[in-house]
Amino acid sequence: MPPRFFVDTPLAGPAELSLPATAARHVQVLRLQPGSPLTLFDGSGDEWQAEVTAMGRSEVRVLLHARQLVDRELATALTLCVVMPANDRMDGIVEKATELGAVAIQPLMSERSVLRLQGERAQKKQAHWQGVAIAAAEQCGRARVTQIHPVQTLAAWLAGLDAAAPARRWLLSPTAARPLHERAAGEPQPTLVLSGPEGGLSPAEEQAARERGFEALQLGPRILRADTAPLAVLGWVALQQA
Repeated sequence: MPPRFFVDTPLAGPAELSLPATAARHVQVLRLQPGSPLTLFDGSGDEWQAEVTAMGRSEVRVLLHARQLVDRELATALTLCVVMPANDRMDGIVEKATELGAVAIQPLMSERSVLRLQGERAQKKQAHWQGVAIAAAEQCGRARVTQIHPVQTLAAWLAGLDAAAPARRWLLSPTAARPLHERAAGEPQPTLVLSGPEGGLSPAEEQAARERGFEALQLGPRILRADTAPLAVLGWVALQQA
């Protein structure tokens, strides 16, 4: 199977073009040669079969051949709204969420957050996580890339939500009375899944989420880690739509 590469520019062909710097470096690392086949995608949902035509020190040229329409997305456009866990566990969330089909990830900070980001540091983390999502999409075969939104505080994000927007909203809470598995997935529709940090959301934050239309759901008798719970929900939705 030819290696897959994301390019951050719209593709159209048949045509010959120079690969953007990041994709060109990946081709060089794999030591592909003129004539080597590869697959390119630009995040629009299509793939292009292509071949390397020239390898230079700083330039890699490829020829686009056939465009292929692919559909490897979930029927449900699901956004994970995750209060960022400590250490580097957010990298794992982004990678696995991309593989499982999340359309977007909203990184958040709450009252009990350990990881707090703002300014240039937050922008660098967002760019890093977007790179993780791109690499995961290349590996798993998706022709779209999970979008990583800018870091926000939970309060600001909730305040900015359109209460009338047609989206199903789930709040993961270990104290909720209703378990997720009793909540039928129903017809595919845009879905927001809000998950808290290691210490959970505060009662005031949970109440604020409910006031913005979030339904509190629990995932069973075990307490899942902050980087496990949102992926469990995404996996549940993905399996129902497999």
